[in-house]
Amino acid sequence: MKNIFDLNVSNEVVERINKLSNPTTPSWGEMDAAQMLAHCNVTYEFLYEDKHSKPNPIAKFFLKLFVKNIVCGDKPYKKQSQTAPAFLIKEKKIFDTEKTKLIENILKTQKLGESYFDNRESHSFGKLTVKEWNNMFYKHLDHHLSQFGV
Repeated sequence: MKNIFDLNVSNEVVERINKLSNPTTPSWGEMDAAQMLAHCNVTYEFLYEDKHSKPNPIAKFFLKLFVKNIVCGDKPYKKQSQTAPAFLIKEKKIFDTEKTKLIENILKTQKLGESYFDNRESHSFGKLTVKEWNNMFYKHLDHHLSQFGV
């Protein structure tokens, strides 16, 4: 898996995002390009904004037990995978706004670097290693950018 904390990899992901346009259609799924960008931004909203409620201890236990390895592991996501309610984007979004926000989030994460994320607490999964954070960030972005052919 590529390392999103590497500036070259972050720049490569940003280049892929810049190849998107609002009318770009997905190979699978129901989200349009703006909704997909907003969906990808949710990962960063959990980190950088106080926008989403934290799961209660019981829910967090089950997330760690059943979902963490899917999200943070090495295995790629399957097409049409189920997503958490906070990640469901049903309303229309503004493409340029979501695109700018996602690029800023990626660059902020890269600039904070591996040491910032090492053993940092995740909203849903507890403390994660740098590798788990990287897998979560990169795998999710790669999955959806591939969905849109970029």
